[in-house]
Amino acid sequence: MNKDTFVSILKAVGVTEAQMHALHTSFERMAPEDHQKFLEFLHINEAEIASIRAWSREG
Repeated sequence: MNKDTFVSILKAVGVTEAQMHALHTSFERMAPEDHQKFLEFLHINEAEIASIRAWSREG
């Protein structure tokens, strides 16, 4: 599993960009360490992970 595959699956079932942002925002707020681990599981590099987590904290 990687980021592109996961995003493709989400889009295939109708998840919008706004819903994906809400997912990241909730994930970061409720379980920040697990959010980090999940992003690593998707083979996202550290710089992009930092960017995603900062974007997630913006709400």
